[in-house]
Amino acid sequence: QVQLVESGGGLVQPGGSLRLSCAASGLTFRFLTASWYRRVQGKERDFVASISGDGIRLNYADSVKGRFAISRDNAKNTVYLQMTNLKPEDTARYYCNVVGNWGQGTQVTVSS
Repeated sequence: QVQLVESGGGLVQPGGSLRLSCAASGLTFRFLTASWYRRVQGKERDFVASISGDGIRLNYADSVKGRFAISRDNAKNTVYLQMTNLKPEDTARYYCNVVGNWGQGTQVTVSS
Protein backbone atom coordinates (compact mmCIF):
# COMPACT_ATOMS: atom_id res chain seq x y z
CA GLN A 1 0.00 0.00 0.00
CA VAL A 2 1.47 3.31 -1.13
CA GLN A 3 1.48 6.05 1.45
CA LEU A 4 2.76 9.62 1.20
CA VAL A 5 2.80 11.78 4.31
CA GLU A 6 3.57 15.48 4.05
CA SER A 7 4.66 17.65 6.96
CA GLY A 8 6.33 20.96 7.69
CA GLY A 9 3.61 23.42 6.77
CA GLY A 10 2.53 26.30 8.95
CA LEU A 11 2.06 30.04 9.25
CA VAL A 12 5.01 32.21 8.24
CA GLN A 13 5.51 35.90 7.59
CA PRO A 14 6.32 37.21 4.12
CA GLY A 15 10.01 36.75 3.43
CA GLY A 16 10.20 33.76 5.74
CA SER A 17 11.15 30.16 5.06
CA LEU A 18 9.73 26.71 5.53
CA ARG A 19 10.85 23.21 4.67
CA LEU A 20 8.26 20.66 3.68
CA SER A 21 8.87 16.93 3.87
CA CYS A 22 7.11 14.02 2.22
CA ALA A 23 7.79 10.54 3.54
CA ALA A 24 6.97 7.73 1.13
CA SER A 25 6.32 4.06 1.75
CA GLY A 26 5.03 1.12 -0.22
CA LEU A 27 6.97 1.84 -3.41
CA THR A 28 10.52 1.69 -4.78
CA PHE A 29 11.11 5.34 -4.07
CA ARG A 30 14.66 5.71 -5.32
CA PHE A 31 13.68 4.95 -8.93
CA LEU A 32 10.76 7.33 -9.10
CA THR A 33 10.29 10.99 -9.90
CA ALA A 34 8.73 12.89 -7.01
CA SER A 35 6.84 16.14 -7.35
CA TRP A 36 5.29 18.88 -5.28
CA TYR A 37 2.03 20.54 -6.23
CA ARG A 38 -0.07 23.13 -4.50
CA ARG A 39 -3.70 24.10 -4.50
CA VAL A 40 -5.39 27.28 -3.47
CA GLN A 41 -8.86 26.58 -2.13
CA GLY A 42 -11.34 26.43 -4.97
CA LYS A 43 -8.71 26.21 -7.71
CA GLU A 44 -6.89 23.48 -9.59
CA ARG A 45 -3.76 21.87 -8.22
CA ASP A 46 -0.66 23.50 -9.75
CA PHE A 47 2.77 22.03 -10.36
CA VAL A 48 5.53 23.42 -8.13
CA ALA A 49 8.63 21.28 -8.57
CA SER A 50 9.85 17.79 -9.45
CA ILE A 51 12.99 15.75 -8.97
CA SER A 52 14.10 12.59 -10.75
CA GLY A 53 14.81 9.40 -8.84
CA ASP A 54 18.57 9.98 -8.96
CA GLY A 55 18.12 13.59 -7.86
CA ILE A 56 19.76 14.99 -10.99
CA ARG A 57 16.89 16.38 -13.03
CA LEU A 58 15.02 19.21 -11.35
CA ASN A 59 12.11 21.20 -12.65
CA TYR A 60 10.38 24.22 -11.17
CA ALA A 61 7.37 26.34 -11.90
CA ASP A 62 8.40 29.80 -13.02
CA SER A 63 6.67 31.32 -10.02
CA VAL A 64 9.01 29.60 -7.55
CA LYS A 65 12.33 29.51 -9.43
CA GLY A 66 15.13 30.95 -7.36
CA ARG A 67 13.10 30.74 -4.15
CA PHE A 68 12.22 27.04 -3.75
CA ALA A 69 14.54 24.06 -3.87
CA ILE A 70 13.48 20.43 -4.16
CA SER A 71 15.71 17.64 -2.89
CA ARG A 72 15.45 14.04 -1.79
CA ASP A 73 17.04 11.50 0.51
CA ASN A 74 16.50 8.07 -0.97
CA ALA A 75 17.89 6.39 2.14
CA LYS A 76 14.96 7.93 4.04
CA ASN A 77 12.40 7.64 1.24
CA THR A 78 11.76 11.35 1.66
CA VAL A 79 11.47 14.32 -0.66
CA TYR A 80 11.83 17.88 0.58
CA LEU A 81 10.79 21.33 -0.56
CA GLN A 82 12.84 24.16 0.88
CA MET A 83 10.88 27.38 0.48
CA THR A 84 12.51 30.76 1.00
CA ASN A 85 11.44 34.36 0.49
CA LEU A 86 7.85 33.25 0.84
CA LYS A 87 5.12 35.50 -0.52
CA PRO A 88 1.41 35.71 0.33
CA GLU A 89 0.66 34.20 -3.07
CA ASP A 90 2.49 31.05 -1.99
CA THR A 91 -0.34 30.39 0.45
CA ALA A 92 -1.82 27.02 -0.50
CA ARG A 93 -2.07 23.41 0.50
CA TYR A 94 1.03 21.59 -0.70
CA TYR A 95 0.88 18.02 -1.93
CA CYS A 96 3.46 15.39 -2.71
CA ASN A 97 3.03 13.17 -5.76
CA VAL A 98 4.86 10.00 -6.74
CA VAL A 99 3.62 7.99 -9.76
CA GLY A 100 0.11 9.30 -9.43
CA ASN A 101 -0.19 8.80 -5.68
CA TRP A 102 -1.04 11.77 -3.51
CA GLY A 103 -0.54 12.57 0.13
CA GLN A 104 -3.06 14.44 2.28
CA GLY A 105 -1.20 17.71 1.92
CA THR A 106 0.18 20.26 4.33
CA GLN A 107 -1.08 23.83 4.63
CA VAL A 108 1.26 26.76 4.09
CA THR A 109 0.00 30.21 5.00
CA VAL A 110 2.09 33.30 4.32
CA SER A 111 0.73 36.30 6.14
CA SER A 112 1.82 39.14 8.35
